[in-house]
Amino acid sequence: MYYFRDRLRAGAIHLAGSLMLAVFAVVWVFYIWYPSPLAGAVGVVSIFILLLSVDVVAGPLLTFLVYKPGKASLKFDLAVILVLQLSAFFYGVWSVGVARPAWIVFNVDRFDLVQAHALDERDIDRVAPEYRRAPLFGPKWVAAFAPASVVENNRLTLEAIYSGLDIPQRPLLYKPLSTALSEMRSKSMRLEKLNEFNSEGEVARALGKWPDADAWLPMMSSVRPMVVLMRKSDAAVVAVVDLSPWGE
Repeated sequence: MYYFRDRLRAGAIHLAGSLMLAVFAVVWVFYIWYPSPLAGAVGVVSIFILLLSVDVVAGPLLTFLVYKPGKASLKFDLAVILVLQLSAFFYGVWSVGVARPAWIVFNVDRFDLVQAHALDERDIDRVAPEYRRAPLFGPKWVAAFAPASVVENNRLTLEAIYSGLDIPQRPLLYKPLSTALSEMRSKSMRLEKLNEFNSEGEVARALGKWPDADAWLPMMSSVRPMVVLMRKSDAAVVAVVDLSPWGE
């Protein structure tokens, strides 16, 4: 008990630093890499918060346990704790970054949310420069079109069956979203249809934030599909909202 106050002070200082780092990570992850509501679309929220919580608690707790003024190995012990905590922290952030949403791809009659780790990196030299790397500061909107060649299209279909790398995962097929405006407009659906898959209250709350939206398209993702609101007159994307695009 003699060193309890010193240990408590050291642990509190460490906790304050850990919380500052955690706040930075939360802002970066949930406001830049996974802007709302995309974190829910890929199911990263609970996993990241759990990893972050363990990391924030474990470091200060270990500091509290080992801290003892005058201890010969104190600096070494604290350095080891700091290195282990930072290693775990940056590994967690890196893991979340690898799976971040990279592209929201219009594909035939819907959008697909493509995560960075799911991109096809083969033939990267043939990919347009603007699509060679997954965006670092949040997902971007693009369109993807099947190859014009029947042979290439058949090969892609067979590869997709075995590898899971379909049209949306292939940057080689990406084009600016503006090249697909007519398709987006023709495939978009009336807002009233959302009431078939969601409660009227949920739809009203979502649409209330985006009064200029008058059409929508579904957005596929790895965990929870959502809805892309549009303005049909010019096929402009308005927002992604956490509504179901189809029934159970």
